[in-house]
Amino acid sequence: MELFSTKDNSIRHRWSEAVLRGLAPDSGLYLPVELPNLPGQSLGQLAELPFPQLAFELARRFLSDEVSDAALQNLCSAAFTFDVPLRKISDTTQILELFHGPTCAFKDFGARFMARLFRHFLGSPQQPLTVLVATSGDTGSAVANAFFDDSSSPPIRVSILFPRGKVSLVQEKQMTTLGHNVTAYEVEGTFDDCQSLVKQALADNDLTKRHAFTSANSINIARLLPQMFYYVYASLKVQELGPPIFSVPSGNLGNLTGGIIGYLMGMPASHFIAACNINAPFPEYLRSGNYIPHPSHETVSNAMDVGNPSNYIRLLSLYGNEIGRMRAAISGARITDEETVATISRVYQDTGYVLDPHTAVGVLALERYRERAHSSHPGIVLATAHPAKFASTVATAIGKEPEMPPQLAEALTKEGTKIPLKNSYAEFKRALDR
Repeated sequence: MELFSTKDNSIRHRWSEAVLRGLAPDSGLYLPVELPNLPGQSLGQLAELPFPQLAFELARRFLSDEVSDAALQNLCSAAFTFDVPLRKISDTTQILELFHGPTCAFKDFGARFMARLFRHFLGSPQQPLTVLVATSGDTGSAVANAFFDDSSSPPIRVSILFPRGKVSLVQEKQMTTLGHNVTAYEVEGTFDDCQSLVKQALADNDLTKRHAFTSANSINIARLLPQMFYYVYASLKVQELGPPIFSVPSGNLGNLTGGIIGYLMGMPASHFIAACNINAPFPEYLRSGNYIPHPSHETVSNAMDVGNPSNYIRLLSLYGNEIGRMRAAISGARITDEETVATISRVYQDTGYVLDPHTAVGVLALERYRERAHSSHPGIVLATAHPAKFASTVATAIGKEPEMPPQLAEALTKEGTKIPLKNSYAEFKRALDR
């Protein structure tokens, strides 16, 4: 299967090249030239499968030309070693818990699949590959964990850029305490600044003559693809209730794009909600037709603090730049910090269920959509992170600290190492050349 660049449809590459490149040569994002279909008969067969096997069956529709079935089955079995439960919190709403992986965030799905696909395509290179990743929180820890290698000559190295003072303590610890092939840079700026530095490095012909780079953000198609798997899995779990409404906590729009890819392939879904905090250029685009990126603003749902989401261009491409088609499938929501904290408190009092701030944004967005659309379809909110990753905000809302998973408790006991970095591409370039 070939992939094309969102900037120039004539640029075509195979998965092996697109994955290791990250960005297309013209700095566009990769998308499949044609999406495979999921006919009804196939969906019925997929519904009975455990998650790793379902992931394999979906992945082979994209990768069978370049990865053998045996290798791909082993890859999926090794990547997805944790549960993907649905938790019912009301008669109409279920929470898809995507935080049972090693770093307690949904990014584990994409990062673990991607890391193994990188290694498969890379083989044993003479020149190490450096993975560049900008993070507003959970991406960095998931990528660091997935690519961690304490061997003497790791074939893949990781450079993580995160904004100073804008990630939680446990997120920072997960990025800065591994060492070995993982280097963490603390940038004086926002997530958008970190993302800009990464994009400049990937497009710098002078730098790429000396180093082999790729990206592990959701701009990389290898991270995006596995995010489609759990949408199909959840949709089939509730199929007797009807096609679900998916409420998706949204920042860089990669998670939403994964769901839309599944939908356009034939996955049952009635609607999608791009549930944003006050950083909401995409909901504003859906409302007004004008896309106006802005500097990101700090919120309690910090992983969604993105003022210029990269995957907006992918969504445009998937819908042929037709906003009417996009509006028919996707609604936007803008939720404030005060509303987020109030939702965590209310849901805990009513049900005993503890939401993290991002998932709370998704819950309130779903409730508002139901009121507006009078929809009786089942609702699925994607729970993108364990509440303990945002213990201070959650404790304020529910009056006690959330339960701490062992892997997060262990990270908090370790000393981290980080390199301070000004919001300067020249300084970042010098750091990469060291």
